Amino acid sequence: MSLFGTNGVRGIANEELTAELALDLGRVIATLKPGKVAVACDTRISSQMLKSAVLAGIMSAGSDAIDLGVAPTPALQFYAKENRIPGVVVTASHNPREYNGIKFVQENGAEFFREMDEESERVYLSKKFRTASWSEVGRLVNDDCIQRYVNAIVETVELSKRYRVVVDCGNGASCFTSPEILRALGCEVYSINAHPDGRFPARNPEPVERELELLKKAVVDFKADFGVAHDGDADRAVFVNEKGEFVSEDAMLALMARYYVEKNNGGIVVTPVSSSRCVEDVVKKAGGEIVYTAVGSPVVAKVMMEKKAIFGGEGNGGLIFPEHLLARDGGMSIAKVLQLIDETEKKLSELIAEIPRYHMIKGKVECRNREKLLSVLRKEFPEANQIDGVRLDFEDGWILIRPSGTEPIARIYAEGRERRRAEELYNEGVRILKRALES
Repeated sequence: MSLFGTNGVRGIANEELTAELALDLGRVIATLKPGKVAVACDTRISSQMLKSAVLAGIMSAGSDAIDLGVAPTPALQFYAKENRIPGVVVTASHNPREYNGIKFVQENGAEFFREMDEESERVYLSKKFRTASWSEVGRLVNDDCIQRYVNAIVETVELSKRYRVVVDCGNGASCFTSPEILRALGCEVYSINAHPDGRFPARNPEPVERELELLKKAVVDFKADFGVAHDGDADRAVFVNEKGEFVSEDAMLALMARYYVEKNNGGIVVTPVSSSRCVEDVVKKAGGEIVYTAVGSPVVAKVMMEKKAIFGGEGNGGLIFPEHLLARDGGMSIAKVLQLIDETEKKLSELIAEIPRYHMIKGKVECRNREKLLSVLRKEFPEANQIDGVRLDFEDGWILIRPSGTEPIARIYAEGRERRRAEELYNEGVRILKRALES
């Protein structure tokens, strides 16, 4: 596909992702899913413009458009699930401020699966949209999804004591939800970057460690139990422990996976082939089963649904709690971490110390011929895991080489128990990739 990537359509606002494109994408979902369609957006400067175009496209096809305003992606997804209607969210998630995106959501709250995106792209390219007569255009309805989403999360958790938490909303959509979730759970809340601002003046939307120095300092200064930061649309959450130390997203994924397996006396956990081996280690030790997928949260959600998994997620702060929603949810992630700390009576640093430690290195190389690279690698390594690219597993680590589905590059991942071993495996991955590209 040329339009839809791993998570919908993305591009620089008003250059690649224009109002005209947004209008047509509104027509697409209303053509595929006649009836009501819910729409929300993040805080980006271009989001209101693009949302207005999506709403117009939906109504032009004869469907009622429900405008939910600014809201986290999982809040829109929860609304879609509760009302059994499809949805659209205007967001570029963690991408830089100049980008925006449009993502379609199913009636069960999950993102559109790959085959659904393919059908959407066919309709878009054909331009065969439903078009209503003047008297049958859809209505515009305003509604709110914030409070129901917050209530649904709060109702799942009961805490025995009061916790102190610092939340970095990153000027994104979580400004309207995460502080409220924490307060409703009885926490003492300190918020930073908690005013919505699509210019993202304090930090970039992606909550990587180098962007979170203020959060680390605030956790120590306020003697908080932990800190949490979100991306622009709050479907991801990353954590800082009570010492002000950044917690690896893979370690947090493993910690929550172990917690769910232990609570359920087993069960299936789903995660992409790019996730750290520490996840598999703890899941198997706790009596669970690990199932690997291609990279991308819609793929993880689909396999979770098919396998009736108890938990799943990606090593980027995107955790999926299927009893709540088949989608990444930063708000629920906060609640579940609080629940885990409360039940175990352990500090976050103590819990993370129980997770096996690995070292991962990531890189990329230019790659113009995706299919040729895959063909060469799969012939050379027929015994490898070929779910997404080629993953070579060793006793003390692994290498993953996978061409990007959206950029002319191939990504290399290497992980080892020791930093030196990770570096050796990464260098070997580079040699394998370059040899394949030259063949």
